[in-house]
Formats: sequence, C-alpha cells, structure tokens
Amino acid sequence: MNQIQPIAPLDEAAVHPDQYGAICWRMHRSKVEVLLITSRDTGRWVIPKGWPMDNRSASEAAQQEAWEEAGVRGDIAETAIGMFNYVKLLTSKRSSECVVKVFALRVSKLVDKFPERKERRRKWFAAEKAARMVIEPELRQLLLGLSANLLAELPELGAEQALATT
Repeated sequence: MNQIQPIAPLDEAAVHPDQYGAICWRMHRSKVEVLLITSRDTGRWVIPKGWPMDNRSASEAAQQEAWEEAGVRGDIAETAIGMFNYVKLLTSKRSSECVVKVFALRVSKLVDKFPERKERRRKWFAAEKAARMVIEPELRQLLLGLSANLLAELPELGAEQALATT
C-alpha cells in the first residue's frame, strides 16, 4: 500500500491558504447521503474543493468546484458549516497545508458531462459511511454531524422539512 511521505512545505512561514469546499448532500430513503469524489493524485475519497475565485463569494466558489469536480447542481448555503485542514501536494517535492471552509450544497441535479468527469470517480454514501471513507479527522467530524447540522443551521435549504421525516 502506497503511503504519502512528508514533503517540505512550500513556505514554513506562510499563512495556510484558504480553499472552499462543498459537502454535496441529498435525502435518500429518509437518510442524508453525501457525494464523495476521488482525488486526482491519490484516488482517496474527498469532497469537491478548490481555491478562491475572482468575483465569487466563498460559497459560490465551493459551488463552482462541485460543478467542475462532481457534476453537481443545487442550492448552497451562504454560511460555512465548518472547516478542516489537509496537506495539498503541489509537486512531488512541495506541499502546502490548506484550510478548507466547507459549505453544505443540497444536490438537485447530477449530470454525466462535467469538466473533470474523466479524472475522478464519484459515489453516494450514507453520511456516517462517508465519514469513515475520508482521512481528514475534522472533515470526518463534519460528516458525522451533518444531519444535526442541517437541521439546526440550514433551514434556508429546506433541510428542516426534509429531515423532519427521518
């Protein structure tokens, strides 16, 4: 089994760069499911995420990443539900620790033709199983608490009504 070896950071004194990510979710048989995608470099399960974009808010950037990396369309919350850290491999000899601000995106449509369709796989998981599939501990905790978080903090997405049946 291949393991990623520690790599010298891009700049020890640099502030951890921000990225924006989307937990893409839906209700299926009265349970919250999460769409995970594979990373391009290691093939591990991750959420869509990427760098800030000019003329886009943080949530809009996360929504755009969900489209490009997973072919997702839907409604995204304006407020982040949390954050997690991870090490981004930039080259074989350089890496950078990133902080990902995470937004919940309720999926209304999943399409087959999207920009990175040939570079990634995608799969729906129950939220609890999705938590077991990712390696980042903070992301794992976000996924484990997703149902409660949707109910408490995201009524603008209709989560309260959708989760009332669970």
